[in-house]
Amino acid sequence: MTLIPASSRAMSIEYAIRDVVVPATKLEDEGHEIIKLNIGDPIAYPGLGTPKHMIDAYVSALKSGNNGYSPSYGLPNLRAAIAEDESRKGWNCTRNDVYVTHGVTEALQVLFSAVLTEGDRILAPGPHYPPYMAYPQLVGAVTEEYRLDPNNGWKIDINDIRSRMSEDVRILVLINPNNPTGAILSCSEIDEILRILEDYPNCLVIADEIYDGLVYTGEHVSIASRSSKVPVVSMNGVSKVYYAPGWRIGYMALHDPNGSLAEVRDAVERLLRSRLCASTPAQMGYLAGLTGDRKWMQEYRAKVLERRQIALSRIDGIEGLSVKPTGGAFYMFVRIDHPDYQDDKQFVLDLLHQEHVLLVHGSGFSPERGSGHIRIVHLADPETLNEAFDRIDRFLNS
Repeated sequence: MTLIPASSRAMSIEYAIRDVVVPATKLEDEGHEIIKLNIGDPIAYPGLGTPKHMIDAYVSALKSGNNGYSPSYGLPNLRAAIAEDESRKGWNCTRNDVYVTHGVTEALQVLFSAVLTEGDRILAPGPHYPPYMAYPQLVGAVTEEYRLDPNNGWKIDINDIRSRMSEDVRILVLINPNNPTGAILSCSEIDEILRILEDYPNCLVIADEIYDGLVYTGEHVSIASRSSKVPVVSMNGVSKVYYAPGWRIGYMALHDPNGSLAEVRDAVERLLRSRLCASTPAQMGYLAGLTGDRKWMQEYRAKVLERRQIALSRIDGIEGLSVKPTGGAFYMFVRIDHPDYQDDKQFVLDLLHQEHVLLVHGSGFSPERGSGHIRIVHLADPETLNEAFDRIDRFLNS
């Protein structure tokens, strides 16, 4: 039989967060119960379900027949609500600056297709969320990692960014708070990076701020709010802060202080029209979240903070692991100090098979800069978290 060849670009893509699920599923099929701390799906954990008023709005849209095609750029009232929300963060966002997508991942795919061409470079933090490495190569571009300092709370090495900048860098990615490290950016760091980019007029910033409502130290700073010259595309959505990841609704919001994104905007709109629209009833659910009472967020945030503290305390008490306190999101990027484990992926697989706890290997977020680490999602209820860390401790002492 002759195999029809697949594209080499597609075959080179890996997504560590879901790749590790394959052996876990096999163990489940054999009857084992797995504690899963691998994926950032908040509603997979007790007490963090999608708020009722958002679900009601989604269901109401279905029942009323409001589930046909919607405008390609998003429902006008949702775009207006997002613009108002972004403007509260300190920059002038209008409805026409907002484009609603199938989650942030589609927003990335669309923007990369609109901006990047063969041989272009994109700078992304190392370690980083895997699609920043995977998607640009589909259009022939190359992602290059700039350094996050593991010995300084995973802060950005700004001099490393400066040394990597050139005219072929078309996009600089800032993930704030960062996935997988949980680090956050200060005003001074953002300002210094933007000053560097002022000398490169063909480069824009992607501000991935999907975790902006989950900051524990200080306050989140909108990157667009700090820019008066550099174009910034802010990306956010319903998945994390609004606890509805399966709805697949995200957006990009274009901050274009000098009008340099006119062609990019046209390309984005052409691509969005060609794929029709995002889910109409899910957009209605997100609209309810943006326009409704947000007091529920405090209760959810308190639960996440409690679970974060449990994780920090337990890791601190396990010989062979270490981690710095996180500034935001709901991940911990934990260093493996145990002398028997130089291979972080082998650590994850051995832990899975021996103790049935599923984590993600750090090298899946960067073969170079994530190696020797594991990412832990600290959203499980206290009892499950403690059981998971009991098993991890037992594993390291076995």
